[in-house]
Amino acid sequence: MKRQEVKEDYKWKLEDIYPTDEKWEEDFQRAQKELSFAAYAGKLGDKGKLLEFLRKNDAFAALLDRLASYAHMRNDEDKSVEKYSAQFSRVISLYTAYSTEIAFFEPEMAKLPEEYLASLLTDGDFSDYDYQLKRIIANKPHSVSEAEERIIGMSYEVFNQFGDIFEMIDTLDVPLPEIEYEGKPVKLTHGLYGAILHSPDREKRREAFEKYYAAYGSLLNTLAATYIGNVKSDVLLSRVYRFGSCLERALFNEDVDKCVYENLLKAVDANLSSMHRYIADRKKILGYDKLCFYDVYAPLVEGVEFKLGYEEAFDYVIKGLSVLGENYQKLLEKGRSERWIDVEETEGKRSGAYSSGCYGVHPYVLLNYQPTVSDVFTIAHEMGHSLHTYFSNEAQPYAKSQYRIFVAEVASTVNEVLLLKYMLANANDDDFKKYLLNYHLDSMRATLHRQTMFAEFESEAHAVAERGEALTKELMCSIYKEIGKKYYGDAIEHDYNISCEWARIPHFYTSFYVYKYATGITAAINIANRILTEGEPAVQDYFKFLKGGSSTDPVSLLKLAGVDLTDTKPFEVAMKEFDDTLTEFEKLMGI
Repeated sequence: MKRQEVKEDYKWKLEDIYPTDEKWEEDFQRAQKELSFAAYAGKLGDKGKLLEFLRKNDAFAALLDRLASYAHMRNDEDKSVEKYSAQFSRVISLYTAYSTEIAFFEPEMAKLPEEYLASLLTDGDFSDYDYQLKRIIANKPHSVSEAEERIIGMSYEVFNQFGDIFEMIDTLDVPLPEIEYEGKPVKLTHGLYGAILHSPDREKRREAFEKYYAAYGSLLNTLAATYIGNVKSDVLLSRVYRFGSCLERALFNEDVDKCVYENLLKAVDANLSSMHRYIADRKKILGYDKLCFYDVYAPLVEGVEFKLGYEEAFDYVIKGLSVLGENYQKLLEKGRSERWIDVEETEGKRSGAYSSGCYGVHPYVLLNYQPTVSDVFTIAHEMGHSLHTYFSNEAQPYAKSQYRIFVAEVASTVNEVLLLKYMLANANDDDFKKYLLNYHLDSMRATLHRQTMFAEFESEAHAVAERGEALTKELMCSIYKEIGKKYYGDAIEHDYNISCEWARIPHFYTSFYVYKYATGITAAINIANRILTEGEPAVQDYFKFLKGGSSTDPVSLLKLAGVDLTDTKPFEVAMKEFDDTLTEFEKLMGI
């Protein structure tokens, strides 16, 4: 489908950011003129000058975010439109210039006496920056000189190019072929591939799987070189900033204790027997001599259909999240009626789904909606992101509005878990309940187990590079295959195609991001269960978290909602949820 064929109600209204490209250009020119912070260098020890710098920096950063939001979303509408690709590139260049211009800030702050920095924490004029100042104090051992920081700032585009390269390859260059689908030849898109994997037609699943991986396989050397470049950039930066490893740097930057990461991996590893049991159950139910990876999303319950058009699906999501209150439901409807959402899959449009936004304007959601159960949950998921952004922006000043990546997946996954629980509670027959339990198992497998598996691969790949050993395509395939065997067990065939899966995962270009999906669903299961059992007090605690932005560290923010990830209990609750769901499913299926 071409973009011009989509009705206006199904296109996001980016005019709420800038009514025209000309207005964007005016602000871009203004930003170029206002990019001037050098006068503050060497003067941050003066409280008045420091406060003036911080406020000016907030205003400029907010303007830059606005420019970038408009440019990247216009670019994502159709990657083949050179005008918007160029517009986005100009913003990235401006970010680079901005990073270079303020490169003096962190090194200079790091050199200031700790007593001075600590005194700012009790000064009311600096209340918007108290958490930022705490992080500056903590970062003192990892600070670098102004010259080094300036070089890193000038290298912004170099360090970030690998994700951009992958995105261009993934969107425009992977030679996805035609496939016959529903009686006619169509191009095998990312969205269609996902839909086919959820279909009951095994031969079609096999065909799509083999063609999809053949397309990626034809570019495997290029994709490997791109990812290796990304890993080497991580290693370089971790050493420049004097961290023991890339993982240590990633966790420090998120202000997350290493015990949280360790709690996750230990809990999943200790409970892989349930995962193996589920994969063996899947093989038994499907009746296959050999279970293949294109079978892991196949429906296990026959005679149940859940295909909803976009409008019907959105209505269902609103009902399913009613436990969060009337105001939350009204905001969901506001997002739909005021065109926060870009709905249809179109030629050249970025694949997948995301939520994005900038301070002072409502958030946006990109979808590529297909009438599947998965995409109904995607609506709930992305609107969870958006309303988290909405509440944080409403409650916090700009300096504290942007919540950390660690908690970015919590609100989205709370929505998914609550929607699933609503569906289970309202299931009107055993077949539908079996279907929902199967879906819940697959959701947890994909988010809790699979993302932790991804995290192990990232750790292994980075460790190889950190040891100074050669990270190659063959080695990455071998590492990925062995980890897959550990997670999925012996009931499934581990073929070469799946050993190359790492090459198509976009989140690997934001290193050590994926484990946060797993901690996110862990927190979400705990929060959702508390809301469903305790009611309004739990809801209000949850809203405290949603409004928290980056007012403190993310682990402490989750404690507001009743979840302490420094303890092993929340992880045990999440693994028990999987095991209990599997047991209930096996009972209904007569296994």
